[in-house]
Amino acid sequence: MIAKILIVDEDASANSFLGMVLQRENFLAILVDSREALIRDVYTTDPDLLILNAPLGGMGSVEMCMELRKNQIHKPLMILSDRADEIDKVLALEAGADDYIVKPLAIRELVARARALLRRRKGNLEATIRFGNVEVDRERRTVMCRGQEVRVTPTEYKLLLFFLANVDLALTRQTLLTSIWGYSERTNTRTLDEHICKLRTKFELDPSTPRHFVTIHGIGYRFLM
Repeated sequence: MIAKILIVDEDASANSFLGMVLQRENFLAILVDSREALIRDVYTTDPDLLILNAPLGGMGSVEMCMELRKNQIHKPLMILSDRADEIDKVLALEAGADDYIVKPLAIRELVARARALLRRRKGNLEATIRFGNVEVDRERRTVMCRGQEVRVTPTEYKLLLFFLANVDLALTRQTLLTSIWGYSERTNTRTLDEHICKLRTKFELDPSTPRHFVTIHGIGYRFLM
């Protein structure tokens, strides 16, 4: 099945060129030129990957990442930017981007990175996912640990699936609070930490030294397989 890539760029010629390159690599390129078209077409075309050329409509990469996550859009996201500062890359990745490429583009590298993101997404969409001694059956909505079914609440299950869809990524507290609970920015709550503690208790061999649900001090959490 041909992967669909939604490319967002206000520059029509640059958008057309990148679309042509990806079509040549056997991807289906969907071209849009505005934030409004991006939000609309994500739902109507269901792309496998988003490529966003920042800035867009006056919004930088971090603002666009936050806008997408606020709209419950969790597609793999690649940012193209002419800002090469490390802090810009870190902030974009922490805000929800899965990759960040500094322009001018090396086309072969971009295609390789796109394929890597798509491979990771395909793995994350498998019906049964295993990590450590845990097996998650998404079709039956069951979770097994060491051969025994573990009862999880709907919120714990939603949080677990979100981690499984974002393996190895640094997820900020705000990203998790917004994605799982719909909390607005600057919400002061221990809800997330309490749920992480419950997941560790249920699925870590040693909850005091977690291998899967890892704390990133000052940022949030990272899930490791």
